[in-house]
Amino acid sequence: MRDLIMFLDMAADWLGSLVSINCGPTLGVYQGEVSSVDQSSQTISLRQPFHNGVKCPVPEVTFSAIDIKELKILDIRNGSARTGSSASTKASSAPVVVPKGDPRSEEKVNSPQHCSKSYGERHLDVPGQPKGFRRRHNSWSSSSRGANQVTPKKNGVKNGQLKHRDDECFGDGVDDGLDTDFDFEGNLALFDKAAVFSEIDISERRNGARSRGTPQEQTPSRYRHDENILEAKPIVYRQITVPQPGAKEYCTDSGLVVPSISYELHKRLLSVAERHGLSLDRRLEMTGVCASQMALTLLGGPNRFTPKNLHQRPTVALLCGPHVQGAQGISCGRHLANHEVEVILFLPNFVKMLDSVTSELTLFNKTGGKQVSSIRDLPDTPVDLIINCLDCHENTFLMDQPWYRAAADWANQNRAPVLSLDPPVSGQVQAVEAKWSLSLCLPLPLAEGAGRVYLCDIGIPRQVFQEVGIKYHSPFGCKFVIPLHSA
Repeated sequence: MRDLIMFLDMAADWLGSLVSINCGPTLGVYQGEVSSVDQSSQTISLRQPFHNGVKCPVPEVTFSAIDIKELKILDIRNGSARTGSSASTKASSAPVVVPKGDPRSEEKVNSPQHCSKSYGERHLDVPGQPKGFRRRHNSWSSSSRGANQVTPKKNGVKNGQLKHRDDECFGDGVDDGLDTDFDFEGNLALFDKAAVFSEIDISERRNGARSRGTPQEQTPSRYRHDENILEAKPIVYRQITVPQPGAKEYCTDSGLVVPSISYELHKRLLSVAERHGLSLDRRLEMTGVCASQMALTLLGGPNRFTPKNLHQRPTVALLCGPHVQGAQGISCGRHLANHEVEVILFLPNFVKMLDSVTSELTLFNKTGGKQVSSIRDLPDTPVDLIINCLDCHENTFLMDQPWYRAAADWANQNRAPVLSLDPPVSGQVQAVEAKWSLSLCLPLPLAEGAGRVYLCDIGIPRQVFQEVGIKYHSPFGCKFVIPLHSA
């Protein structure tokens, strides 16, 4: 307080000087240029004030001596000031308080002249803002900048203020070397990449980072960005080999070769699987699931089968005969009916049918699906999909039956796409032209009228394939039904 009284007594000597006034933790710290000092009222006024490092919205603030806890002189503007006074001595030994957030938290000064040189020369004198309060780095927000503070542009030569604007941002003068272009090629030539990597390699060998064994045993401890961490093995596209290759070969989307097999080998494979526990009922269920999944996809998949789309239920006509292929089709129709598909099953009346056909038919009638035994009961309008299960691998005499010819003619005239389930080999004439065909486990050499061939997995283990002489690796991946292409 004694120094403050002395400062008020010498009011005329300190006008225009830059001071810092600490008003305690509640009011904070103010900085600015002394504009007036009133000895009678014991007040001091600052022009262009800053409060805690942020410019005040008012041009001038006035403080009472009662509120001032500490007063520090930052820069002396009045040349007639007595530098030997107690107030100036206090200013020379006190730390310079800079705006809040500045990298320079404190800066010691030895004399008022040194304070003006070391602190003021590194800042820009902009009219309307006190010297010494210019930020050296452009870390203030745009809201705290003064009216004359603008963001410097790269093309500052046009307005002639490039130096001032660079000083405002960085606090230093413009380097003349910036006018010259950077020599990328020359500087890149200074870096000897081969020598650096050679030095790294020698260092790794000295530290024992790399093994000394055979080339097959050497495993690098570090990998480049273009190296695989896992050991890469060559892709073998022929992972399935059969003892008697069929007349055709197919390939999957990923390029794996899937050979066709003869019907004799196909029948022997199913017989061995049945002996090991894969019964006919289990095969029928697996075939029905795979065929129904493929049919649901052909009918529209998730775009059509939604709870809000029950008024557009698709219609499927299922043409079956009294054999195992017919039982597979009935199993497929049961799963489709469970998924809200209108299924119309055509199956002629026979005096005696296979037990598998009878059991599958009993389950199908529990779904609410429609069963007809005459072609006249099939719809006249085109349906969404026809699943053909009329053909049989062995009983070719069925093709001469009247019901078979009538069903085949109806399918060819309905204009609906046809999916053939487990069609026979190419040596047999197919009366129904199909757009898709679904084969089981391994394909048979199908005719051109079979359309696009698909393959389904019915769950035969690998050792069963090995027992009949087939080297087998599953080509299905994460799916149970995959498309095949002619190799």
